[in-house]
Amino acid sequence: MAQGTLYIVSAPSGAGKSSLIQALLKTQPLYDTQVSVSHTTRQPRPGEVHGEHYFFVDHDEFRAMIARDAFLEHAEVFGNYYGTSRETIEQVLATGVNVFLDIDWQGAQQIRKKMPESRSIFILPPSKDELDRRLRGRGQDSEDVIAKRMAQAVAEMSHYAEYDYLIVNDDFDAALSDLKTILRAERLRMSRQKQRHDALITKLLAD
Repeated sequence: MAQGTLYIVSAPSGAGKSSLIQALLKTQPLYDTQVSVSHTTRQPRPGEVHGEHYFFVDHDEFRAMIARDAFLEHAEVFGNYYGTSRETIEQVLATGVNVFLDIDWQGAQQIRKKMPESRSIFILPPSKDELDRRLRGRGQDSEDVIAKRMAQAVAEMSHYAEYDYLIVNDDFDAALSDLKTILRAERLRMSRQKQRHDALITKLLAD
């Protein structure tokens, strides 16, 4: 069975990354593609399910996992730890399922070093004006917060060239089509096709 591919996806807040991934999952068979589930030490919120939204663990268990190098990447945010388990990712990939990992550029750098066979995708908004409009469209942030989010977005976007693929989310349907095209292209890579069709190739080349 051919290995699945780990897709690292990054984008500034407001670029539509989560919406694109969710739309992709609705059109891709569940046995073919899924989103990575992170470990965290924060308490579950109402409706969150262990193993579906996050793997909820206490601080001692998380620190023990750090000590044995169990994470592809991890970070502390507002007193809580978040991390991506190498074992969890590798178990899913071994079944031939692709995994999407929604993460910032710093986490992406860590993961590319540990899993160089992964593929990375950066999603850009069509303009700063449109990004500002999307951030304001949420209707829940002050001017100060919006300004900080915009500054963070510019800092995130400055790392776009570190990625394998670039998508500009101007038209949502076109961006979704681009995302699907990347998956199809990766599926057709020689290394994967040789593994997938090994028996056929052997028969075709037999004397």
